[in-house]
Amino acid sequence: MDSDEHTALKILKQIRKAGFSAFFAGGSVRDKLLGRIAKDYDIATSATPDQIEALFPKTVAVGKAFGVIVVVQDGTETEVATFRADGGYQDGRRPDSIHFCGAEEDAKRRDFTVNGMFYDPLEDKVIDYVGGQVDLEKKIIRAIGDPEKRFSEDHLRMLRAVRFAHTLGFEIERATRAAIKKFAPDIAKISAERIENEFSRTLTESIKPGDALKDLVDLGLMAHIIPEILPMIGQEQPPEFHPEGDVFVHTCLMLNLMKNRDADTLAFGKWQTGASAPQLQNTPPNFNKLLAYTALLHDVGKPATAFMGADRLRFHGHERKSAEMAEEILRRLKLPSKEIKQIVTAVDGHMRFKDVQKMNKSTLRKLMGAETFDLELELHRVDCSGSHGLLDNYHFLLAKAEEMKNEPILPERWVTGKDLRELGVAPGPRMGELIQLAYDAQLEGRFPDRDALLVWLKTQI
Repeated sequence: MDSDEHTALKILKQIRKAGFSAFFAGGSVRDKLLGRIAKDYDIATSATPDQIEALFPKTVAVGKAFGVIVVVQDGTETEVATFRADGGYQDGRRPDSIHFCGAEEDAKRRDFTVNGMFYDPLEDKVIDYVGGQVDLEKKIIRAIGDPEKRFSEDHLRMLRAVRFAHTLGFEIERATRAAIKKFAPDIAKISAERIENEFSRTLTESIKPGDALKDLVDLGLMAHIIPEILPMIGQEQPPEFHPEGDVFVHTCLMLNLMKNRDADTLAFGKWQTGASAPQLQNTPPNFNKLLAYTALLHDVGKPATAFMGADRLRFHGHERKSAEMAEEILRRLKLPSKEIKQIVTAVDGHMRFKDVQKMNKSTLRKLMGAETFDLELELHRVDCSGSHGLLDNYHFLLAKAEEMKNEPILPERWVTGKDLRELGVAPGPRMGELIQLAYDAQLEGRFPDRDALLVWLKTQI
């Protein structure tokens, strides 16, 4: 039992001791029955919000109007919700009104059968009013009751159905699929922030994110989330470079290959990119999200740039067009500015990797010292693996990373503007050119030290 479960159990016992019914609810019950580790433990109870606040010294009324109180105990936040039934929904997100009720009625207002069960840890008993256990056995995502009503209540449930199906390896039940297709245009009524959160989780948590993307297209949801994806379907590519098929097929393959990697091959933690940069030990927590969006959008500009050349179909400048489109899409989805910058930079530069073995030392070091290099390197791996399968440039870069693991890829500059001013160079474009010329020579290893570099640089002024 982990600490979160232990804390939630203590809270549940205290509620029960006070004379109220209380059960674990939702995803933690589903995950327990599937033998998975739950991410959080929610409690459903007959106690009202006021009664919960009276029972515990530290609470947060995050959704008291909807019967939800967060209990803070042992440094953990546990959501405690009163059994409730919902009134009508006008905004496609929240009920206009609620009333408190019993456990069975509460279960029947939830989204999917696999999420609608309760668990009594004191009796070790599952309480299932909605057929969730049967659907878990069948590996089915089924809306509780009338699926059209469930999706009209909260349109985001359509995206959640896809996420649950592809995270768990389940199928969406026929009537539930039909309702999603019918109500798909309503997903556009949801805020960009909620869509981004759910879509990002789908891309990063699915067993095969590419298959999830296909499902989003088939259900009609993608047309209202990122319609720019649709022209990729059927966009042919030269078979000598892309035997797998069109741009959409290639993109789905890349997404499916994202998790097929050895973390030790990632460059993060193998060097520092500046003399004072901290030594990184692991990939950042949002790395998979960055990679997913970069893979998804790296070729989104191909349909707009496709033309038949003298010898074959070509996509001149597609990486720039893709970067421009990616920035527009990601801003529309309201991703953080830093993430947008990293993704757009990686998309814009993804074609450089085909020439890495021909690059001079200074150009190669600049590539490998860039903030987004690890992201670009992993994009290159899945790009090649999802097409021609040639990974010689990828392994070349890994070998170079190993060679330079004990030194900064981009060391401090030996020559600065101050040095050039002392040599009589006035501030301006020429000074910038000379600084870059000196740094390139330094990175190339053409001079043993700063003094030798300065002697040479004087001849260039």
